[in-house]
Amino acid sequence: MSIDRPESALPGILNELRKLPRETEWVEFKHNNAEPDEIGEYLSALANAAALIGKVSAWLVWGLDNGTHEIIGTTFNPASTKVGNEELESWLLRLLSPKINFRLYAFEAKDKPVVLLEIGAAFRHPVQFKGTEYIRIGSYKKRLKDFPEKERELWRVFDRTPFEKEIAAESVAAEEVLKLLDYPAYFDLLSLPLPEGREGILAALAADDMIAPGKGGKWDITNLGAVLLAKRLADFRTLARKAVRVVQYKGAGRVETIREQVGANGYAAGFEGLIGSVTNLLPSNEVIGQALRRQVPMFPELAIRELVANAIIHQDFHLTGTGPMVEIFADRMEITNPGLPLVQTDRFLDSPPRSRNEALASFMRRIGVCEERGSGVDKVVSQTELYQLPAPLFETTDEHTRAVLFAHRELKEMDKADRIRACYLHACLRYVQRDYMTNTTLRERFGIDEKNSAVASRLIKDALDAGLIVPYDEKAGRKYMKYLPGWAR
Repeated sequence: MSIDRPESALPGILNELRKLPRETEWVEFKHNNAEPDEIGEYLSALANAAALIGKVSAWLVWGLDNGTHEIIGTTFNPASTKVGNEELESWLLRLLSPKINFRLYAFEAKDKPVVLLEIGAAFRHPVQFKGTEYIRIGSYKKRLKDFPEKERELWRVFDRTPFEKEIAAESVAAEEVLKLLDYPAYFDLLSLPLPEGREGILAALAADDMIAPGKGGKWDITNLGAVLLAKRLADFRTLARKAVRVVQYKGAGRVETIREQVGANGYAAGFEGLIGSVTNLLPSNEVIGQALRRQVPMFPELAIRELVANAIIHQDFHLTGTGPMVEIFADRMEITNPGLPLVQTDRFLDSPPRSRNEALASFMRRIGVCEERGSGVDKVVSQTELYQLPAPLFETTDEHTRAVLFAHRELKEMDKADRIRACYLHACLRYVQRDYMTNTTLRERFGIDEKNSAVASRLIKDALDAGLIVPYDEKAGRKYMKYLPGWAR
C-alpha cells in the first residue's frame, strides 16, 4: 500500500484527488454519509476495483462536494464512531475477508474537517464484506456476481500478479528510496561494486525488480525490494508484521518469556544478524571428549539456517497480521511461518523445491542463504543425525507451518513416536542419497552398539507396522534386509 503518511502529506493527496474530473472506479467522494455498512461495502468495491485497474490504493473521501469537489467539511469523525460497543475500524476489519489494509486519516483543510480512507488493492482473491463481494462500475457500487466478466478479469489479475511485484510504497522520490532501502547491503551481498552515482544505484535496483519507475520521475518500491532490503520493515505499513520475531521462554512452556526481539530490517540485509541473534540465545551442551571438555550449541547452526530460510521464503505473505517466528524453549526450538506448505510435510525431504515466492527465493539463493536445489531439509535431517538429536518434526496448523528441533535425548528417553519418526526420516535421507536403510545404518544413526542390534530391529518393526517404511526385497535374508520409505515403492 505505502509507507506511513505524515500528516503534512495529506493536504497534497487531497488536492490531487480533487483535480480528478469526476469520481472514478478507485475514488469516491462523500459529504457526511458515513453509515458503517455503506463504508464496508465501499471498502470491498474500491479494493477490488483498484486491483482490477492496477492501482496500489483506492480512496474514499469525506468533506467534498460531489460535483465541484469543493471542500465543504464533514461531520464524520472516525475516532468517535462505534458500531455497538466496537470501534469502527475494528468492526470493519472483522467483517472483511480477506483482512485488507486500510487507514483512516482525519485532518483539517481550509479550516474544515476532512476524512480520507486509504484502501489497499485486493490481493489473492476478491474482497468480501459480510460475505458479499462488490465492485465499482464507473462511479457506482455493484455486486461483483452481477458482472461475471469483471469477476473473471479480476481473477486473471490475481493469477498473474505475484506478491513480489505488488507495490509496497508508491511515488517515492529517488533520495527517499535510498533512505528506505539498504542499497549498500544489496551490492555487498552480490559482491558487486557500488556505483558512484545515484542513477547507477537506482538502475541496478530497478533491473532486479526491487523498485519500478513511478509517475513524475518518482519510484515505486516493490514488495520484493522492501521485504529484502528495508532498513526498517516498520517503515512499510503492509510489511511491518512480516519481521521475524525471536522469543525465548523459560522452561518448556510459553508462560514466562525471558526475552523477545523483532527483526528490524529486510530479510536479505538482516539474515546473518538474525541467525547470530538466535544462536546467541541458545543454551549449550557440554561434550566430554578424550581428556577435553567443550561446549557445543544445543542445535547445529546449519539446521537453524536452513529452517529459518525456509520459513522466510515459503511463507504466505497474504496472511495478514502474522509473520515468521522463532521460539526457543529449554528442550526445543520451534520455527513457524504463515501459510500451509505446497507439498505434504512427510515429503519435505524428497520433494522438488516449490515456492509461492519465486523471486524472493531466487534472490536468497543468489546470495547464498539457501541453495537452488531443494536440499535444505536433507541438511536438517543429516545434521540432527550427526548431532545424535531426535528427528525434527514438521507439522501444520490451520494457517501455519511449523518445524521443531528437539534438544538431545538418549534413545531410551524418546517416546515411540519420536523413534518411528527418526527411523522414517533416516530411511528418507538414505533413499535420496541413492542408498538404503539397514539395521547397521540405523544403529549408527542412534549410536547403538553392535551387540544391541535387536534394539534397532525393534525400531524398524515399529516403523514397518506404522506403514512408514517397507522392505526393499521381502525375500532377502534378515541379515541383508534393506528398507525404503513407504512412498518409494
